[in-house]
Amino acid sequence: MPRRVAVIGGGSSGLACIKCCLDEGLEPVCFESSDDIGGLWRFKENPEPDRASIYHSVIINTSKEMMCFSDFPIPAHFPNYMHNTLIMDYFRMYADHFKLHKHIRLNTKVLQVKPRADFSRSGQWDVETQNQEGKKSKHIFDAVMVCIGHHCHPNLPLHDFPGLDTFQGQYFHSRDYKTAEEWRNKKVVVVGIGNSGGDIAVELSRVTKQLYLSTRRGAWVLNRVGKNGVPRDLAVNRVMYTLWKLLPFGVVCGLGERQLNQRFEHSLYSLKPKHRLFSQHPTVSDELPNRILSGTVQVKPNIRRFDGSSVEFDDGTVVDEVDLVVFATGYRFSFPFLPPNVISISDNKAPLYKYVFPPELERHTLAVVGLVQPLGAIMPISEMQARWATRVFKGCVKLPAMADMQDDIKWKQDAMANRYVRSQRHTIQVDYANYMDEIAVLVGVRPNILRLLLTDPRLGLDLLFGPVTPYQYRLRGPGKWAGARQAILTQWDRVAQPMQTRPCERPKAKRSMMWPLMVSVGVGVAAYVNRSNLAALLQHPVALLERVKVHPSVMRL
Repeated sequence: MPRRVAVIGGGSSGLACIKCCLDEGLEPVCFESSDDIGGLWRFKENPEPDRASIYHSVIINTSKEMMCFSDFPIPAHFPNYMHNTLIMDYFRMYADHFKLHKHIRLNTKVLQVKPRADFSRSGQWDVETQNQEGKKSKHIFDAVMVCIGHHCHPNLPLHDFPGLDTFQGQYFHSRDYKTAEEWRNKKVVVVGIGNSGGDIAVELSRVTKQLYLSTRRGAWVLNRVGKNGVPRDLAVNRVMYTLWKLLPFGVVCGLGERQLNQRFEHSLYSLKPKHRLFSQHPTVSDELPNRILSGTVQVKPNIRRFDGSSVEFDDGTVVDEVDLVVFATGYRFSFPFLPPNVISISDNKAPLYKYVFPPELERHTLAVVGLVQPLGAIMPISEMQARWATRVFKGCVKLPAMADMQDDIKWKQDAMANRYVRSQRHTIQVDYANYMDEIAVLVGVRPNILRLLLTDPRLGLDLLFGPVTPYQYRLRGPGKWAGARQAILTQWDRVAQPMQTRPCERPKAKRSMMWPLMVSVGVGVAAYVNRSNLAALLQHPVALLERVKVHPSVMRL
């Protein structure tokens, strides 16, 4: 009989888990506490308890080619950076295409998940749920996938702000912010310069009398638009990731900081932090520098104290008659339905092997999916974690000994502590491509680029010098998708299509000696690695030449 898997949460991670279970012949049952799928990305005017909530204008910070599920490209006509309503449209398309809805139980809250008495033998779990009418039900599952994310409980450190109890204006967490209009001609302070804080500050500054953006440490600010107008995250390729590993951390940060300061000098805009570029999760905002330049946003240090309607900052300056303070101070996560001895969480830290598996369990039938904060998109990462977890549940992939898993956890914690500013925000950080490759090796789906450079050079060059799009992980191994190659070769067409809304003469591509050199080096390395197959190819030179036709995206180099 198919093994039954409980999937807790119907957001992007939950949808990926349902689909991966079906791919592996498992029987998923997804419990979603609200009345619809979508999780974080579903806008609701009134926030629900213990759930993330977005504001109406939210646009994602990762481009569509980098954030899509690996075997379901986002429609070509969708914009590269999508509004939350379009993200929901995509999720619905995905759920419809793979027939996921029939496996989802809406308005069903998970109250308790605990190992069964015979867990050491069966690996099974007792799951208690409650429906909309308050009726409780008990279930038995062979495995559990927890997909509730890390935007669970608003972090509101009111004790850090003396005198807040005397404040005469309003204050709330950023999750409660929805639209700007009601704050027209008011004075507003936004505390925190993460992505939410930056976005809310920009939006409010269009209508407020004055907006003050308070930050303890400052931030490096990236913009969505990269070189030549293409999405910034598409400019990062495997060659660059390799160089970053080889070069000293300070050199890599210095190169990035120089590039950012060429757009605008961060110290001139009072934004420059003491930490290095890759020591904190960066802030993405195309408009923040423009609002500072126009004076509608003033950057201030941390708040020292409140006094009535006045706010005093650490530099001694005081702003009077403040009407609103928005605390964009992040979130805390927890798993209230799990016993503490299954996963113990302290200071936003969860000791999980590869951020997925609790190492101490006798049977590895519980996986946490989507509990990462990537420098990149989370959807493909959650999908990769789900592909790995379902293979572990089936017994196709074995986990290491508990001691080895604990060593890996400690190594990651130490590496994170050495790299990042100390903060509860920096406990689950991962670099997109490195982490995807790390899990892909365990699943058996990491692309063999050296072999492809010889057997399919056009594709191999795209993988090497093009963006690390999720389709790369469907070229081989379990879950191989026949459309992966074509999706990679046409990804730049999907980037261009939504912007080509007016007939316009396009500049001719400049000839460059760089790409022929790259072809020569790449094919040479691949020939050496695959030298056992070289003789057969040389007997058919026409076929070999056909294979080394270079894709236009490489010629742009």
